[in-house]
Amino acid sequence: MGSEANVSTLSGIGVIFILMGGVALLVLPRRYVIAVLFIVGCYMTLGQVLMIGPFHFSIFRIFLFLGWLRILVKGEISTIRLNSFDYSLLTWVIISSAAYVIARGSTVAVISRLGWSCNVVGAYFLYRALVNNIDDIILPVKILCFIIIPLAVIFIAEYKTGRNIFSVFGSVPEITVIREGKIRCQGPFAHPILAGTFAATTMPLFVGLWSHGACSRLVITCSILSASIIVFLSSSSGPILAYLISVLGLVFWPLRRKMRSVRWCLIALIATLTLFMKAPVWYLIARMSEILGMGTGWHRSALIDAAINHFDEWWLVGTTYTAHWMPTYLPTDPNNADITNQFIAEGVNGGFISMCLFIWLLVKSFSANGVALRNYALFSIPEQHMIWAMGCALLSHVASFFSVPYFDQIILFWYWLLAAIVALGYSRNENKAKSVNKGGSLKKRILIHA
Repeated sequence: MGSEANVSTLSGIGVIFILMGGVALLVLPRRYVIAVLFIVGCYMTLGQVLMIGPFHFSIFRIFLFLGWLRILVKGEISTIRLNSFDYSLLTWVIISSAAYVIARGSTVAVISRLGWSCNVVGAYFLYRALVNNIDDIILPVKILCFIIIPLAVIFIAEYKTGRNIFSVFGSVPEITVIREGKIRCQGPFAHPILAGTFAATTMPLFVGLWSHGACSRLVITCSILSASIIVFLSSSSGPILAYLISVLGLVFWPLRRKMRSVRWCLIALIATLTLFMKAPVWYLIARMSEILGMGTGWHRSALIDAAINHFDEWWLVGTTYTAHWMPTYLPTDPNNADITNQFIAEGVNGGFISMCLFIWLLVKSFSANGVALRNYALFSIPEQHMIWAMGCALLSHVASFFSVPYFDQIILFWYWLLAAIVALGYSRNENKAKSVNKGGSLKKRILIHA
């Protein structure tokens, strides 16, 4: 996260926001800290930047710094027990950063990748220190239910007026973008696709609260509707596809114990489509975009073709020139095509090894989610429902990676989800207390240390 400006752009409102949020981060009980970060992600843009020398400190980086200050002062960092996923993530960050710097060979590249590394490591391990059990996951999602409802109202206002009130914070346009006659609302996010992606990937988490009893079902219903409104007001096919995929995942809840068979059926379906389709299977993205009547699905499908055809250019340490891959290039960068794919962006920025490590992190995340889901001794049915919803949110993120690389505050929600899944899937049952009540049922009080 950052800005291309060379001067500080913090406004008076931004300073007040930092002061109030900073105090909240430092004094609130640990279980509420994540909610503060969620509020920052939903109601502040990348336009609020503090410059110190050549380093850009967006408001999100400032809050990450304050969050780390808190866990260091209060000793909460001691709750982190490094596991294989943590080491894999650190390996990915190191190799990707090294390749990026080698390919570009400049001081600017070093500073840029240092900032990116701080975002990834800072956000992920901050959440790892703050998420110790299932309750640490339920509460932030419950509060997010209340956060997203007024945000949806603001999106509706943007759709009706064609003006984005978040433009006062910078980095988002005052006049809402219109493409092919459709208004593409984006609120505080850097792009309409990222706004829709945020909503599409949080919707299943609200559904996960339904059977848990942690929140009023009226509030949950309003939050699901609010997320749905934001998705469709973004007028982007990528978020809509991610939303539909998360809905499909939620529908498969009754088959949660037969997912191995489901996965094999999916592989067989893809293999069959590969045999009978004239175009490669990834052109289904273009077809779905045509059905929805929006987006640039052909570009996303053709980009995968281009990355494969130019594999020799980027496989080692990435590449700094991709303009010849596609018919058009970025208006802001004539040396590069518009890389609207997180997986390809990993390859372009860090080479094939970086891409593989990123995919490996996703595989390990799904595995961890499955391990937590099968831990029937630790988690009740309502808790398993939330864990399943987290897996659906993860699946929704993966679907989104085929339409947009993450580059704004959505990482605050992405790395929270990864840390939450890891906290449950890689947990060690160190303190397991069970008491029998008068009716003979078992009441679980379990502390999970990741």
